[in-house]
Amino acid sequence: MALRVVRLGSPRKKGEGLRIGAARRPPRGVRKSDYARLDYYDVWLPELSPSQKWVSWALGQPWTDARWKKFARNYRKEMSAPGAQRLLDLVAALSRRTNLSVGCYCEDERRCHRALLGDLLRSRGARLHKR
Repeated sequence: MALRVVRLGSPRKKGEGLRIGAARRPPRGVRKSDYARLDYYDVWLPELSPSQKWVSWALGQPWTDARWKKFARNYRKEMSAPGAQRLLDLVAALSRRTNLSVGCYCEDERRCHRALLGDLLRSRGARLHKR
């Protein structure tokens, strides 16, 4: 059993399990009935994504190390709220019992909240799949 951190819309890996969309918005131009078939996600959980304020801020200018640090700090702060903590605990616990994946659309995982989310889940006991 393990958790994979993935790019939504990428081809699924064998044994990936349930795919959770941790993006603020559903994919544009895709019918809801096609989300899973087109490898976006099976379940949408936008509560694991940054707030719209920070998504807009992140998309407003190119990344620099300073901007990334500020974004990461604010995303972690949002994920420290009690509701977010419970969701992190749930996903981490599920990863110890079944295969699943969580992801976002960003092309570069190094500058995407999904990398931070993977770290947060690991710190809560999630079993992350080795790449």
